[in-house]
Amino acid sequence: MTTQRIQTQPRTQPDSGPAIELRGVTKRFPTRDGGAYTATRDVSFTVRPGEFVSVVGPTGCGKSTSLSLIAGLDTAAEGDVFVRGEPVTGIPAGLGYMFQTDAVLPWRTVVDNVAAGPRYRGKPKNEARELARDWVGKVGLAGFERYYPHQLSGGMRKRVSLAQTLINSPSILLMDEPFGALDVQTREHMQDLLLELWSGSGAAVVFVTHDLTEAIALADTVVVMTAAPATIKAVVPVELSRPRRVEEIRLEESFLRVYRQVWDSLREEVEITRARGASHVA
Repeated sequence: MTTQRIQTQPRTQPDSGPAIELRGVTKRFPTRDGGAYTATRDVSFTVRPGEFVSVVGPTGCGKSTSLSLIAGLDTAAEGDVFVRGEPVTGIPAGLGYMFQTDAVLPWRTVVDNVAAGPRYRGKPKNEARELARDWVGKVGLAGFERYYPHQLSGGMRKRVSLAQTLINSPSILLMDEPFGALDVQTREHMQDLLLELWSGSGAAVVFVTHDLTEAIALADTVVVMTAAPATIKAVVPVELSRPRRVEEIRLEESFLRVYRQVWDSLREEVEITRARGASHVA
């Protein structure tokens, strides 16, 4: 078994150890007939502190499953998962997770939703709310502190979710298609905001998406997964300078070259998945 190391433009000392490491990870799920469905097979890669890695692959290939294993929300059938050199046996300290659907509580105001994380970690209420107000401003919602989620647009709710995730200064940031439900313009604004807030934080990011433009514009490296049972098919470096603005960088020829490289690798896997779906329908 060969471990594929993701090397992207490290923002820490070269000798720093990996923030995330998967070694030969296979995940199976039980089926109704008593068998097992293999979602991922022999997945191996490392992510160093300060690296932003996007993961793409056809629908149902196990991208989100890999995040769950890193987060300690599920366990592997085979192989090992490490965070900061320690085996993952539960939710690792210093981990932030942003899901497809936002986690805002409808009965709390914007500032109290953002303050919830520090409060759970024992910070006094006044200190937590003061910190939350600062983060509400950072995500562009100053003036909306006392609003409730039902009074916000979808994009504004995503800003609240982003503040909720980043307020605890995670060293590991997992993101599962967090902007997928947004319209194109709002999504690009959120992508730029994420890059701005992440820059210089030293956090290792694993970002799952179906959107190749998003994957490339954000990341130092794009990991391409095969059709299920998923393994890593390609690791494509994104050698584009930072800081970046998504709406500008996607028009550059250097971006288009990476796009074609990623799509050339992904196309066959998408076709395999489509063919499987068609055969099931037939």
